[in-house]
Amino acid sequence: MFGIGGGELVFIMFIVLMLFGSDKVPEMARTMGKAMAQLKNATNDIKSEIQKGIESNGLDQKSLSDMTGNINSQISKAKEDLLGDTLTQANKVKEDIEDATGPVKRQK
Repeated sequence: MFGIGGGELVFIMFIVLMLFGSDKVPEMARTMGKAMAQLKNATNDIKSEIQKGIESNGLDQKSLSDMTGNINSQISKAKEDLLGDTLTQANKVKEDIEDATGPVKRQK
């Protein structure tokens, strides 16, 4: 939990107990528990509102995954086209260099 080990958690609890006393700690824990529950409920409400908005606009999880799949395939196709053209040009340049005569010709 938050990268805190057992010993560190005990130390923090000891400090809290020393600062606030044993009578205030349960009240503070209840208050923090209620705050965490309210935060969880608020995030769930926001998620459900977003989901309702998406569904009211005619989008659902399947259509979104289809759109992202199409976009990814188009990106892959464009990347292959670019890399294919680049490799073709690189091979042509390599052949031109190998066919060259004069002082730049490589020794085999």
